[in-house]
Amino acid sequence: MLERLSRAWRVVATGIAFAVFGVGGVVLRFVVFPVLGVVAWDRQRRIRLARLTVHYSFKAFIELMRALGLLRYEVRGGERLARPGLIVVANHPTLIDVVFLISLVRDADCVVKAELLRNPFVRGVVRATGYVCNDSGPGVIDDCVASVRGGSSLIIFPEGTRTPLSGAMTLQRGAANVAVRAGRPLTPVRVRCEPRSLAKGEPWWRVPPRPLSFQFLVEDDIDVDPFVSAAGGQAPVAARHLTSHLHEYFASEASVHAGA
Repeated sequence: MLERLSRAWRVVATGIAFAVFGVGGVVLRFVVFPVLGVVAWDRQRRIRLARLTVHYSFKAFIELMRALGLLRYEVRGGERLARPGLIVVANHPTLIDVVFLISLVRDADCVVKAELLRNPFVRGVVRATGYVCNDSGPGVIDDCVASVRGGSSLIIFPEGTRTPLSGAMTLQRGAANVAVRAGRPLTPVRVRCEPRSLAKGEPWWRVPPRPLSFQFLVEDDIDVDPFVSAAGGQAPVAARHLTSHLHEYFASEASVHAGA
């Protein structure tokens, strides 16, 4: 009986959290960001203020979900994310991974789906923060390289979408191409979620039997120079080999979530 009541509450609490997220996006778009446009005339300063606002808003949202009893979390090695100009790569088991990572990185840029610009709840955030949209073809890589060289930390999910419930992982070469062309290492974050929830193809109201337990393991940087040297300086070849390495690196996490 207590388990059923707990599960019923978490369905309600999840609905509350999604509603707060949507309303928060609207408030940022129509209230907060217009104010930033008045106080910050310089576009780059305005973007950085918008990113800082989203950073703290997402921190508050994560704490709201924790207070509602929906999740608990642990971050190991989080101090590594305080450095500027990082290329942060992570596996993507759940819908809220990006919310967590932006809450952990103070000046975060990230690659987002172009379809978010059609979402009334988040498109204001995407535009105000200058996040990189994945709809500009080869120009996406140029935008990402420019962002990192400009001092922002870029968050990329090499899968491009959430890991399916089957655990089958397919990585795209975007993150590796950015790292090779920018000449910067990758900072990998292993994301673990137990039990599995908010996965691709899973409705939000199908809550697990107990609250979610997240672990974010920020690990040592992956240097790209050995891959470039092994490829004889050929960037496309180096990116392909680096992507294969990332696949092996994150595959164990995918298999863990598939069995969860």
